[in-house]
Amino acid sequence: MYRVVVSYMNSLAIKGVPRTSADNMARIILSLSILCVVAVFVWLTSDVLLSGWQGLSVNFLTGSTIDSGRAGGIAPILVSTLAVVGICLSVALPLGLAVAVWLSEFSVTERGLTVAVWLRRLIHLLAGVPSIVIGLFGYVFFCQIMGLGYSLLAGGLSLACMILPLLISTMEDSFRSTPMNIRQAAAALAISEVGFITKVLIPLSAPALSAATILSLGRALAETAVLLFTSGYVTRMPDSISDPGRVLSVHIFDLSMNVTGGDQNAYSSALVLLFLLFILNSLSKVILARVKIKL
Repeated sequence: MYRVVVSYMNSLAIKGVPRTSADNMARIILSLSILCVVAVFVWLTSDVLLSGWQGLSVNFLTGSTIDSGRAGGIAPILVSTLAVVGICLSVALPLGLAVAVWLSEFSVTERGLTVAVWLRRLIHLLAGVPSIVIGLFGYVFFCQIMGLGYSLLAGGLSLACMILPLLISTMEDSFRSTPMNIRQAAAALAISEVGFITKVLIPLSAPALSAATILSLGRALAETAVLLFTSGYVTRMPDSISDPGRVLSVHIFDLSMNVTGGDQNAYSSALVLLFLLFILNSLSKVILARVKIKL
């Protein structure tokens, strides 16, 4: 937004249009807004970095959790976190992609349009549901009705339910923004619907799909309320996805709120979580760059 406004003002200056006091005031307000956001980000990041760096070590990353997290490492926590996120994405990505493709490409009949309208309303409604409600649903449906109990599988499936609205909405918007001339060219070449979707639509939408995945992944990694009800609270190393396990966000919450003397390890765990988000963000950019090169 800031760049758009500044570019517009600069274009006016090039054309000889004098800047008014309102233009200068807008520049000042936008600059101060950017500075406030950057200041908050720098303060938060530096606080976690400076406080968490002291307890970060190889033993902390590879050791077992001891004394409710006051001592030892977070290896079981990392394994549980990666397992839950992996289950979440393996379920949410294909399901969200299929629904988004149907909404953008196949809901063209009269009945399909009616179903699509109500489905979009439902998706928007689910996007606004608090995470604690999703957690209660996951506890009742996955843990009790399906008999999964407190487990990594139940946590991953509950997280998938939470991020599906974001994935579907972003993917559908990306598919609908495909230029009409490309659609017309595909129709002129008699490309099948499946060929158009797999060879044209999805590759062209790769940047938006990558952004949607990263946003959803970031929300899943930082989620606490859903997993408090579904994945469990134990700190031991899980043997399978049917075992309970504690994820990083729940571990940070427990250390900072319930464990006396756990602040240092809470900061260190938060720093590891920030590193994970940074690494995943970087990987997505590398994959996105390779997709663009192929295109």
